[in-house]
Amino acid sequence: MTDEIRVGLIRCDTHGAYYGPLMQKHDPMRLQMPLPIDRPARYSWQHGGAHFYFYTNYADPRQMTVDAVEGFRLTRLWDEHRDAAECLADVFYDRPLVCDSFAEVSDDVDLLFVADCNGDGSDHLALATPGIEKGIPTFIDKPLAYSVEDTRAILALAERHGAPVTSISILSALPGFAQFAQRLPETGDLQFGTVQGGGTQMAGHIHAINLALRIFGNSVRTVRCMGDTPLNTIHLGYAERPDRPARGVTINCDVGAVWHCAFHVSAYGTAGAIHSPPLGDFVFPFAAAEILRLVKAMVVTGEPPPITADMLEGVAVAEAARLAQHQGRSVEIAEVS
Repeated sequence: MTDEIRVGLIRCDTHGAYYGPLMQKHDPMRLQMPLPIDRPARYSWQHGGAHFYFYTNYADPRQMTVDAVEGFRLTRLWDEHRDAAECLADVFYDRPLVCDSFAEVSDDVDLLFVADCNGDGSDHLALATPGIEKGIPTFIDKPLAYSVEDTRAILALAERHGAPVTSISILSALPGFAQFAQRLPETGDLQFGTVQGGGTQMAGHIHAINLALRIFGNSVRTVRCMGDTPLNTIHLGYAERPDRPARGVTINCDVGAVWHCAFHVSAYGTAGAIHSPPLGDFVFPFAAAEILRLVKAMVVTGEPPPITADMLEGVAVAEAARLAQHQGRSVEIAEVS
């Protein structure tokens, strides 16, 4: 490996354009408006969506207000829409090579980065396989996979080829989550928790699930799901563990339009309740930077960060929730994992 970690980026969607500028020097004015506003865009970042939250100093749109993470160099990228890949490549001063296929992205790199803003993870096994088979350390954006079966396949492939793999939700890496978790004793005997936000698609509710696991704890035992829309409302049960909310945690996914993609967390107990501030787009870049620091450490050490376990459980919870809604019953996590 060279002094810089050479990165191959698969998918140039809004998350690709979110992590890329944190890894490599770029033209902020190009990021502010990669395409004229009257031209159709494949992804929201092409009309300034990424710049808006990275450069919040209104007096100087060239001053990035979230810290970049040094030690990376984006050398290759690919997207199913080649024009979007070319557009993102033009944002960087040191222009990456635009590849003809996703299999080429893992050639001559030290890290494979599979980005995914709005997908459900069902293509992640296919996209990551060529790089993992080459033994390349790999970050797979949330969710690691759509199903527990694909999760197992990815991990087995990684073990066979000695390629460390991680997947981390931005909501799991928020700088403020620890402060909120430390306030839980204020509620007295913790009875109940809620997470609101994310929407009903896998791309959003995997965030809500991972946030719930990070705040209230892992080792979910049972999952229920209700509502007229898919994964409208999910309830996590902990089988009366004394160190978890006695009445479990409810995740309200279908909450409609929210302020800058914000999530909200509340905790209730015998002594009162606490509520989080909005956890949204203005703090997400700082979590993305923290994820890159964890990924950098993985490349150096060859060991996935412990936080990876949150994603493994999160995929199982999501699958159990789908099964619970389909069958109209409480599902034990052990049934799917």
